[in-house]
Amino acid sequence: MDFSLAARLLKGVRAATLSGQRPQILPRPVIGESWNRMLRSGVDPDRDVRSGLLNLEEIEERRQASGLMEILPVLREALVTVADAAQHIMVVSDADGRILWREGSAAVLHKADRLGFELGADWAEETVGTNGVGTPLVTRRPVQVFSAEHFVVSQHAWTCTGAPITDPRDGQLMGVVDVSGPLETMHPATLSLVGTVAQLAEARLRERHTAALDRLRAVAAPVLARIGGRAVAVDVQGWTAAVTGMQPVDRIALPKSLSELSELSEGRAWVPTLGMCAVAPLPGGWLLRPDGPKGAAEPLGDTRVVLDVSRPRRWSVTVTDGTRSWSHELSPRHAELLYLLALHRGGRSASGLAQDMFGDPTRTVTVRAEMSRIRRYLGSLLGHRPYRFHEEAELEVVLPQSPADLLPHSVAPGVLRSRSAPPH
Repeated sequence: MDFSLAARLLKGVRAATLSGQRPQILPRPVIGESWNRMLRSGVDPDRDVRSGLLNLEEIEERRQASGLMEILPVLREALVTVADAAQHIMVVSDADGRILWREGSAAVLHKADRLGFELGADWAEETVGTNGVGTPLVTRRPVQVFSAEHFVVSQHAWTCTGAPITDPRDGQLMGVVDVSGPLETMHPATLSLVGTVAQLAEARLRERHTAALDRLRAVAAPVLARIGGRAVAVDVQGWTAAVTGMQPVDRIALPKSLSELSELSEGRAWVPTLGMCAVAPLPGGWLLRPDGPKGAAEPLGDTRVVLDVSRPRRWSVTVTDGTRSWSHELSPRHAELLYLLALHRGGRSASGLAQDMFGDPTRTVTVRAEMSRIRRYLGSLLGHRPYRFHEEAELEVVLPQSPADLLPHSVAPGVLRSRSAPPH
């Protein structure tokens, strides 16, 4: 491959696009969409403007909070030697795009310093434009960015390939693993390699989660055997380890108020799908005992549901019922489905949602499985046959300022139609 020729062609594509002309060769869709986001958000394509670096104490705090430390050995073993040999570096960021680790070729690390690709730097897309760290955070899929595909001109001498890492325990974005280096060292297979390594890291997290649930189950089993009535042992993310006297479910949505209880004391908390519960700590989780033989049925008359899809990542649903309020951060798929349901307050069949999600009305099995998971935390607020938000609940949808910025990771036909609609 003639890297110099490819870089020159891309510079022409970028120049035409930024000047509002139609280039002879269109950028790849993932790059063109990112450039459009940058133009709407006002990122300067000719000048690198960013916030300050984190100090060492702040970096360490983020490392501990990110959850990435337990999979760092997997990333190192798979990528550092390869990156070093190929004159690349491996970079790991958190979900905000802050660089927390860098390893690999010493010469490339020195070049990265001059680029500002250093520990504690902010490489979110909205800060430094299209790049191999920030863009995968938005698109939620592996992305390779070559030379002038970077939005900001100072990054054109580089090629970057990043893949997002999602925590399988709660579906939340943890960060990005990226392999970067001078543009002449680019190799198309890097995209597949980095994506595969991210999947290996997620598999390691799943293995550890399964082992942790087994340990919690061993502790909870004798406790549940002594309890009369209904009780369930869950880990800190709400995954069920053991249950007695009630129908088992994979996972229970836990309110934020639960985290305020001391790990050494008992208390009470309102759990969305169970009602008011007595709560006791267990090693690695909680013991929940719902009030009453069937759990508390919650009224819907004064319930308000706020679906927030206004940001390029991190979407949420917040439910307020009287003086109680709880929030749940949404996975990309659940954010799409709840947005599509919000468009159809009268309800949507499984085949209708499949058409909206996949452009294929026959994919009802996938839709039903995901809607079943959503109902585990929204409970009676979400009806079925057809699927719909409860008619007595007040629903508010918080949208981005521009329709074009709606759920930028999504390729669902129903979302794409809304994204291309003119502003109200």
